[in-house]
Amino acid sequence: MAHFVPANLPDRIRHYIDGAFVDSVDGETFGVLDPVSNETYVQAAAGTQADIDLAVAAAKRAFDDGPWPRMKNRERARILNRIADQVEARDAELAELETFDTGLPITQALGQAQRAAENFRFFADLIVAGRDDTYQVPGAQVNYVHRKPVGVAGLITPWNTPFMLESWKLAPALASGCTVVLKPAEFTPLSASLWAGIFEEAGLPQGVFNLVNGLGETAGDALVKHPDVRLVSFTGETTTGQTIFANAAPQLKGLSMELGGKSPAIVFADADLDAAIDSTLFGVFSLNGERCTAGSRILVERSVYDDFVERYAARAKNIVVGDPHDPKTEVGALVHPEHYAKVMSYVELGKSEGRLVAGGGRPAGLDAGNYVAPTVFADVPSDARIFQEEIFGPVVCITPFDTEAEALELANAVKYGLAAYLWTSDLTRAHTFAHGIEAGMVWLNSHNVRDLRTPFGGVKASGLGHEGGYRSLDFYTEQQAVHISLAPVHTPKFGATPLVE
Repeated sequence: MAHFVPANLPDRIRHYIDGAFVDSVDGETFGVLDPVSNETYVQAAAGTQADIDLAVAAAKRAFDDGPWPRMKNRERARILNRIADQVEARDAELAELETFDTGLPITQALGQAQRAAENFRFFADLIVAGRDDTYQVPGAQVNYVHRKPVGVAGLITPWNTPFMLESWKLAPALASGCTVVLKPAEFTPLSASLWAGIFEEAGLPQGVFNLVNGLGETAGDALVKHPDVRLVSFTGETTTGQTIFANAAPQLKGLSMELGGKSPAIVFADADLDAAIDSTLFGVFSLNGERCTAGSRILVERSVYDDFVERYAARAKNIVVGDPHDPKTEVGALVHPEHYAKVMSYVELGKSEGRLVAGGGRPAGLDAGNYVAPTVFADVPSDARIFQEEIFGPVVCITPFDTEAEALELANAVKYGLAAYLWTSDLTRAHTFAHGIEAGMVWLNSHNVRDLRTPFGGVKASGLGHEGGYRSLDFYTEQQAVHISLAPVHTPKFGATPLVE
């Protein structure tokens, strides 16, 4: 089929600061590529320190002098629900733009738009229904927690499922009463520019939301270091997270960072193998494999290992790779030629580190664009780079184990600790093994099915802090303890007795 190009592409992508679309102060731009053709389809404003300064100043004015932080929770919730209405109403448009910009299959992009709307509805409900701690010391004291929004939040988001992941940060930050400056990923700025119109139509006050496009080392760096940005939420790779950690330290900024992953899926012989194969295929090849929680290391008990590998490889070979706008496509084009080159370098490396049983290169008939055939390596040792390092593409390694102890050792044998997936019908093993895994999140007999009430985040090199549910509100608000005395307080009378010489 001919490559689909949306009819409503913008002539250029600009910043959005203090209620207006603006160019960069210095007029600089950068080109944005379509991952199917790898041709530049639009120029985006390239933010620098000057643009960040303007955006942060607008956000600070809106926080210090505007109505948003002072609104009642119900009033903010109404606007959040109107935002969700707008996102749902523009579902098809959002999916088309997201697919064109990222290379994600259109059927999966449609789901991301729905999830973005649900994020706003969830936090609208949470701030209305939420409660805080109150403690009584009978007859003596009442102590309660008073929450206040922290201030200007810097939000730095990745290029995989960008619109939905932006909503993960925007919804709780705005629900809490913060004002924000969003710096979207430079590879995929298209859908982020839609937030401005959505927020305006929903009635968000001017200056509460600001958007600066640009590179991480310029716009992102300036946002992290700005003295009026009180906290930073970042999703991206671990090395960038380490840089942000160092740059935020001098000002003791609040940080929430969801970083890289190399998540294991452990399959025991007593598992439902049909369900495990379905789930582990989806868990690594959906979203083009460009997902932080991908189960990219599959550990399989020896007695079912050969059968699993054979069936898994056969299914991987049948995955439909093609134009992202074709509803039949299951794996689309990777986001950018730089990322494509990285993933392909791991594919070539894997041929010397494991046994190639599926994929291993560019799919036949797709000579242009960032296409990688779903690739499966078996018999991968734990010291292999493809076992240890995050590839972030449609590449998976499969490794056998003989005992529970060996499986746990293999599961924990990497520096990352974001997610894990466990397949077994033994209830006792399910709980005890899950507790031993070094991961922020564990799914039993399932792929990643998100519950917005639960904490999302990793351990080790996979992150710092958790968001989701009340933990998001904890991050974006200050918790002030207020103590009220109900009776005279016994106080030692320092200095009440005259000194005797």
